[in-house]
Formats: sequence, structure tokens, C-alpha cells
Amino acid sequence: QVQLVESGGGLVQVGGSLRLSCAASGIIVRLGAMGWYRQAPGKERELVASITSDGSANYADSVKGRFTISRDNAKNTVYLQMNSLKPEDTAVYYCNADEDYSDYGLDDYNYWGQGTQVTVSS
Repeated sequence: QVQLVESGGGLVQVGGSLRLSCAASGIIVRLGAMGWYRQAPGKERELVASITSDGSANYADSVKGRFTISRDNAKNTVYLQMNSLKPEDTAVYYCNADEDYSDYGLDDYNYWGQGTQVTVSS
């Protein structure tokens, strides 16, 4: 079982920055792709950024150029550096990770963190 714990959320003014962290713990075989999702009140959860185990990153158009996803495989941790924050970035941000069982011929197992609140004030 893998547990994901997000941290780094908070209240920030427009144009400010935050760095989110998500640390995986527990019984880890190998972490595959990891990503950050967000969900605002009354809205669907959306993918913000993802990163493969090799470090290839993808971003939602709404955050491209402002957010940077990275990972430290040695620490089983994924980060989201958020710059030039806008009010529309306000949401609960969730970490997501795949546990890679490909060496065993099995499909990846997916995990979610509990979420961390990011609020951008105007």
C-alpha cells in the first residue's frame, strides 16, 4: 500500500508563488507516472500537470509557462512549483501516482493524496 501526502498549500496573493510537495510512503515497488490534479468548488477535477518516471512533463494549457512539475525519484516525491498565481488557480490540489508493476506483468496501481488547499486572493 502506498500513501501520498501533499503539503505546501496555503493562501497567496495574485502573482505570488507556492511550491507543493507530495511524498509517497509505505510499501513501494516503483513509482510510475505522477501528477497533480485540482478541483475547485462545483467544478470537475482536472489534470494540472503530470510527469513520467523518466521526467517527461505535460501541463494543462491554463498553467503552461507558470507551473513546473518535477520529481525526485530517490525521495519518492513529486513537486509542483506554481508561479504567477491567479484567482482561478484556487482549488484543492491532489497528488496522484501510479505504482509500476510492469516488471511483474501487472497493470499499474493508482493512488491519490488527500489534497491540499491553494487559495489565491485578488
